[in-house]
Amino acid sequence: MFKIKHIDHLVLRVTDLQKMMDFYIKALGCTLEKTQEEIGLYQLRAGGSLIDLVTIDGTLGRMGGAAPGKEGRNLDHFCLSLETFDEGEIRAHLKSHGIDPGEVKSRYGADGQGPSFYLSDPEGNVVELKGPPER
Repeated sequence: MFKIKHIDHLVLRVTDLQKMMDFYIKALGCTLEKTQEEIGLYQLRAGGSLIDLVTIDGTLGRMGGAAPGKEGRNLDHFCLSLETFDEGEIRAHLKSHGIDPGEVKSRYGADGQGPSFYLSDPEGNVVELKGPPER
């Protein structure tokens, strides 16, 4: 039998690559790790995981059907675990990028109960930013 360690990566099909890259790189601090333009794949490092952006008009993206939108999103949400959680600092940073993170709530995740924000990327995917477990 095998044992799952963690989420390796997730793939988002995107209509506006530049807006999505700006959001994940500039606002959330991911880094561009690998680009495969010939198939429309842009891989961003998010801590120990990857967020892959696939353009809907690229080789990979065309296989997924219609573009994501309010009537059919790619997923409900995904969660990025943060090393520390300073609400004021995070909120100020996100607001400087025109992002309203909404209300902080305590939610349960892989590491336990802890504070988190929900926000949306430019194409409506919901991203949860989750702090370490509460003591």
